[in-house]
Amino acid sequence: MRRALPAAIFAAFLLVPAAAEAHGLVQRPPLPIPQWLFAWAAAAVLVISFFALAVLWPTPRLEQDAWRAAPTGRFWASAPVQAFWGLLGVFLLVVTVVAGYVGSGTALDNWAPTFLLITFWVGLVFASILFGDVFRALSPWRTLGRLLPQLNRPYPERLGRWPAAAFLFAFTWIELVSGWGEDPAMLVTAVVGYTVVTLAAQVYFGVDTWSRRGEAFAVYFNLFARMSVFETRNGTLGVRRPLGGLPKLDTPPGTVAFVTVMIGTVTFDGLSQGSLWTDLSTGVVDTLDSLGIGALTAAKIASTLGLLFGVLLVWGFYRLGVEGARSVGGNLSLTKLENGFVHSLVPIAAVYVAAHYLTFLVFEGQAITYLASDPFSQGWNLFGTVDWGIDYTVFPQENTWYVQVAVVVIGHVAALALAHDRALTLYGEAKLAVRSQYWMLGVMVGFTSLALWLLAQAGS
Repeated sequence: MRRALPAAIFAAFLLVPAAAEAHGLVQRPPLPIPQWLFAWAAAAVLVISFFALAVLWPTPRLEQDAWRAAPTGRFWASAPVQAFWGLLGVFLLVVTVVAGYVGSGTALDNWAPTFLLITFWVGLVFASILFGDVFRALSPWRTLGRLLPQLNRPYPERLGRWPAAAFLFAFTWIELVSGWGEDPAMLVTAVVGYTVVTLAAQVYFGVDTWSRRGEAFAVYFNLFARMSVFETRNGTLGVRRPLGGLPKLDTPPGTVAFVTVMIGTVTFDGLSQGSLWTDLSTGVVDTLDSLGIGALTAAKIASTLGLLFGVLLVWGFYRLGVEGARSVGGNLSLTKLENGFVHSLVPIAAVYVAAHYLTFLVFEGQAITYLASDPFSQGWNLFGTVDWGIDYTVFPQENTWYVQVAVVVIGHVAALALAHDRALTLYGEAKLAVRSQYWMLGVMVGFTSLALWLLAQAGS
């Protein structure tokens, strides 16, 4: 079993990018050292962190509850404050739907795609990590659902989070494959459809039950919020350890699938920006075209297959680590291990989003400031910002790669700490717990290398 560690690391290092000749999220100047050296250095940090955890972290820490109420915690969680945020969420939903139908027809000139695909989808990830489960307060569906009758029928346990995983995959398909981001009316029609389905499910199963299991965005942002130091309990906002909410994550069926969709869809987005995907998809499109399928439809089919591949790739990585952990003994079932460590993937999902979309939020996200003054393209200037533009100097692009590498490494070290802490709990013996993490270390190095390779694919 001692040979498992170098074998796993070697397998993961095969993914380390060679000198980057790919395309990036933003144009970067030449780096002082090759990108492959960054990748090796990042992997070395993970290996050193692993051994540091093994020596300095002999008992579980993150599993212990350390929540305490904040001085003004009752105010921030009070009913009037929650009602305010809920009404704001409903207002933003209405504005977004109306803007999609009556506003201009292009993406960054229309409030709907800018708000949905940048401010909401990306911005709330960062807000959740920093401030806790803000979406729970802002959710227009939760607010509207509480105004409707609730039958509170029993929720089938076997469904678990599978509906949320399916809806999350569907949303990322809309974002990355459909092209509806360039068609605001089609995009908000999907939002209206999702609203109808969500409200119906809330009436049938109850708002809280559906929010925990089937409402994709509630589950999605709640997972990121578990990394935050802020948590509301019993009507009071309080503070806890960073990452402290993740060990308490419940794992009904579909939870592993949901997390792998979180990471796998971003993986495909990075892959789709590089030359490798261009070559692969061209072959698929040409094949489908020879069968009489139109080029546009063929391209969407190829991208859908790529999206599925990204999810399956991430699941395969994780399954490899779980199988390796199982091989060290302890009489733990595959399901127990798979569910037991899945929370450690959430920081990886977070850093994939942060590294891949940070510049997208910082730059293109500025469009929301001028669109807010005229959301319906009626010639208004409500806040005096309609003539503003996008300032590309707010973030020095020459530092992008350094920030991305730092974010990726920090996130994967956090994942290692969570996995190590859980192993100590599951195995009850430090030596066996450390042995179980050899394979998980290989998985984390693999995820790190994959993340840097994807960033390099999109670069230069």
